Amino acid sequence: MIALPFRDREDAAKALGDALAKYRGHDPLVLAIPRGGVPIGRIVADALGGDLDVVLVRKLGAPGNPELAIGAVDDHGSVVLNENAERAGADRTYIEREAARQLAVIRERSRRFRTLKPAPTIAGRTVIVVDDGLATGATMQAALQTVRAEHPSRLVCAIPVAARDSLTEAAHYADEAVCLATPTPFRAVGVHYKNFGEVSDDQAAELLRASPGAGSTFGRASHAVRVPAGTVMLEGELAIPAAAQGLVLFVHGSGSSRHSVRNRHVAGVLQQHGIGTLLFDLLTPAEDAEPRARFDIPLLARRLEYVLEWVGNQANLKRLPIGLFGASTGAAAALSVAATSGDRVAAVVSRGGRPDLVGAELLAQVHTPVMLIVGGSDWRVLELNRSAKTSMGLWAELVVIPGATHLFEEPGALETIANYASDWYAQHFRSAAMAAANAV
Repeated sequence: MIALPFRDREDAAKALGDALAKYRGHDPLVLAIPRGGVPIGRIVADALGGDLDVVLVRKLGAPGNPELAIGAVDDHGSVVLNENAERAGADRTYIEREAARQLAVIRERSRRFRTLKPAPTIAGRTVIVVDDGLATGATMQAALQTVRAEHPSRLVCAIPVAARDSLTEAAHYADEAVCLATPTPFRAVGVHYKNFGEVSDDQAAELLRASPGAGSTFGRASHAVRVPAGTVMLEGELAIPAAAQGLVLFVHGSGSSRHSVRNRHVAGVLQQHGIGTLLFDLLTPAEDAEPRARFDIPLLARRLEYVLEWVGNQANLKRLPIGLFGASTGAAAALSVAATSGDRVAAVVSRGGRPDLVGAELLAQVHTPVMLIVGGSDWRVLELNRSAKTSMGLWAELVVIPGATHLFEEPGALETIANYASDWYAQHFRSAAMAAANAV
């Protein structure tokens, strides 16, 4: 029996992958329903040794209640309606208008996701359609019908949790339905997860771009934490290997979160090298919806200060040397804190960072070893980092990854970053530990 609620989508996906183990080694195609289904799909595809892509369908919301599904539309414009559509007050005109609105979203996502790789061939393959849960089931039904029209050899509907009636209805459109739990009463999908944060288009795109295994490298021994930061709580994930030599705080960039696939990949490598990691959200969901907050470096730096203070108050963490790993705007926040933190921070790594957002005057106050990692083809950011290195002088080292662009999507780029970071932290954590021992 599966114990509800799931910790998060990763927890649910690992259990779902186990339930689908008979497809391991059969080269299945896992199609995720964006956006919440994509983290599930990444981990399931990796567990089964299959490919990952998306099936583009959208829920049709009820008049005056967009969260209530009355049906769904697929990328061909085909509409599937629930029995409740008429009761919800959806007449033909409303349905046509709502379908057109959602189809526009599908087409925008298609332009975004299909630049990552071409649409896969479905005919003759075992196809597993996944989502993070079924409430009304309309979106899943539309997805299954869309995929069935492409003639897969076997079609599987796979979800962690579902309303029983909705699962029964969706199962009519598949050769097999795999579901871990059908609680009664069901209420809503998110009720059955402790952590059910929104998945952004950027996060979904990162997961689709990621190399196989990237979705499951992080979190093997991690657990959720909540860090008080003034009037808000920051959600985080903490992983401490046995005999950890230090702890790295990941400071994500604009529009990202603790779910950043790139940061999680690097975190997984650090853990393998005996370094603890803490990924956390700098902003609440409401704050993140405001673009100005994402570039408010003083706010982001204050949030990081709160996290540093929290770490210092944890009995199992306070003696560990601390490193900061900042990406994009997060790197600016990390460098701002490093400039004023004294010896609390042992080392900083900046991945494609924006040190220009800190200012030359504050950068000159950084007396912490900093590694600035930039893609060789990320011309503008490279120039900004060269200028920042000048401001920080001997405290900074600039590493250029040849041919890499801003997101380091090129084969091997992330692995190179992770290895540089592991060596950098190990070196400076040893120095910090020796200094602390000599001070006793």
